[in-house]
Amino acid sequence: MSDHYDALETRSADERAASLSECLPAQIRAAQELAGYAESLSGVDAAAITDAAALAALPVLRKSDLGARQKLTAPFGGFTATDASGFDHIFQSPGPLYEPGRVSHDWWRLGRFAAAAGIGEGDIVQNCFGYHLTPAGMMFESAARAVGAAVLPAGTGQTDLQVQAAADVGSTAYAGTPDYLKVILDRADEMGAALKITRAVVSGGALFPSLRQAYADRDIACLQCYATADVGNIAYESAALEGMIVDEGVIVEIVTPGTGDPVAPGEVGEVLVTTLNPDYPLIRFATGDMSAWMPGESPCGRTNLRIKGWMGRADQTTKVKGMFVRPEQVAALVARHSHVHKARVIVSREGEMDSMHVQIEADGGDWTEYGEDIQDILKLRASVEVLAPGDLPKDGVVIEDRRTYD
Repeated sequence: MSDHYDALETRSADERAASLSECLPAQIRAAQELAGYAESLSGVDAAAITDAAALAALPVLRKSDLGARQKLTAPFGGFTATDASGFDHIFQSPGPLYEPGRVSHDWWRLGRFAAAAGIGEGDIVQNCFGYHLTPAGMMFESAARAVGAAVLPAGTGQTDLQVQAAADVGSTAYAGTPDYLKVILDRADEMGAALKITRAVVSGGALFPSLRQAYADRDIACLQCYATADVGNIAYESAALEGMIVDEGVIVEIVTPGTGDPVAPGEVGEVLVTTLNPDYPLIRFATGDMSAWMPGESPCGRTNLRIKGWMGRADQTTKVKGMFVRPEQVAALVARHSHVHKARVIVSREGEMDSMHVQIEADGGDWTEYGEDIQDILKLRASVEVLAPGDLPKDGVVIEDRRTYD
């Protein structure tokens, strides 16, 4: 049985280019009708934008631009083809930024990833992504529905109940952050529960080789995808485990950070994504993530371009336990207390789990008074260390990621 989702995955380069030369100009024309692009795409000849090379002449859209526009025109900044009431869901991501969603077939295009992971009819997916405010839960539920699998909408936390549910209903697949499956499996061992999970689709954090091997040792095939709340699926792994294959519903560029200029093949740069989604046509959207092109095609038979996967951030923003932590959030933490001068968030690993430590440079104060503010602003728990004024380095770093990805 083929794990290919549809015939688009195995098109020739000429077939893919011919299709793009038709749908990309149409997407540019649709974007030009939206208030959010009134200035940036004014005067652009949409008919001339037929491939990624032509896209490079257009301006880059950054999250900061999106956030600024959303403050002026709530909630989507004038970048959607209909108003908020015309969508099925409205989501909020840290920032805050707002994203639309639909329950129509595979709207985020993650069904392609689920199929590549071998998930389909007869499977029960234990979906451990959050369903509240942020869209990840619905994104992966949509993926499971697209390939005919049933879903246990487990959400996050309550590990004992997760284990019991997995055992009782016979979950065969897991969807969630890379490290939470290990928490469930270890707890199942302690509880003496036999689970039937043999496949895992993960995102929202780094899948370290040691963790993937730990799952393989349990006969669980674990694949990861690269997706965001804004654009949906960008690229995904197949069983070949050679890089990430670019999704058929987006155009990816890799550029020098801050310039929008394409890098040479093989060089590391920032990932820009143009969506072919008529509901939400994001054009040259800067993800802030770094990656590089891989030469050739995947041995699995999928013919689209490949990237090497996530290779860090173009800025100091980083993802911890599936949540973005941004420099502006650290600034908000400092601003909340008049006696706090600076703060630094340090992200590292404890075993196979992300951990966060916050150093606060202040005129006195006990660490306990900052814990609630950290959870409120950064949306995550952290250990806290209070330092004397002048103790933090004067290097401009507010988020230090000490994790390694070898």
